[in-house]
Amino acid sequence: MEATIIVKGTPVPQGRPKFARRGNFVTAYDPKTSKQYKKMVATAAKMQFAGTPMDGAIKVNLSVYRPVQTSVSKVERQRRLNGDHRPVVKGDIDNYYKAVTDACTGIVWVDDAQIVEMTCNKYYSDNPRVEMTVSTLDGELV
Repeated sequence: MEATIIVKGTPVPQGRPKFARRGNFVTAYDPKTSKQYKKMVATAAKMQFAGTPMDGAIKVNLSVYRPVQTSVSKVERQRRLNGDHRPVVKGDIDNYYKAVTDACTGIVWVDDAQIVEMTCNKYYSDNPRVEMTVSTLDGELV
């Protein structure tokens, strides 16, 4: 089984957790931007993935397309859009991956612990988005 999910809009990396003290308890929660982005990813996943969540071992291929900064020259902009220069700026690629995979848990797969193989890439684009391809690895158990 294979599924492709595209989340349109500027990708948002998973932010550091925030903490709140409520009486004797300290609770952690997602920052507002991370929470909103995860909600957007979950909505896109629900609309584009029909069926029950995948079980068993799965592979995830994630491509993050960031907008090109407006402060660069036309020549540098073209290099970035051609893929000659890739994003080496914040956010960290693992934080983009974390935000997207957390949001898809329970929708595309049962638990993100099922992910046994992954690739993740950052690119520049005039069409910012995240593209994710998920496939089951036949014959492999979790």
